[in-house]
Amino acid sequence: MNATRTADVQRSEPAEVRTGGCLCGRIRFSTEGPATFPHTCACRHCQKLGGTPVMWWVGFKTITWIGEGGEPTWYETFPGEAKRGFCPTCGSRLAAIDSDIPEIGINVTALDDTCGPDLVPVHVSFRENAVHWLPPGPETEHSTAG
Repeated sequence: MNATRTADVQRSEPAEVRTGGCLCGRIRFSTEGPATFPHTCACRHCQKLGGTPVMWWVGFKTITWIGEGGEPTWYETFPGEAKRGFCPTCGSRLAAIDSDIPEIGINVTALDDTCGPDLVPVHVSFRENAVHWLPPGPETEHSTAG
């Protein structure tokens, strides 16, 4: 996820279950627990991995891989520190595991429903690397969801 979150953006809502998956449907997952630290990232790794100027991430304490494809294929972007999960069939970018962050990052666009107020980005990682033609993202790490 390429971000360090701060304590003031922790969510305390009751556990909520969400579902999501890849484009071809082979890899499916469910999340449990509140969404933590929704943010966008404009680092070069996210740009290259996503093929887009920014990726949109959110953390969840528990992810269960429920589809016939099982767990995604993992690519170590930083050996021993960070890896990114993708579907080996369709290439969808799904998840991130960073050694210094307890939650598993989910690419928000992999969720079946992306409109929850707790998914609104509260931070932009690597803002200095963002493309100039996109409007700037939020400069606060405080949630607009409450």
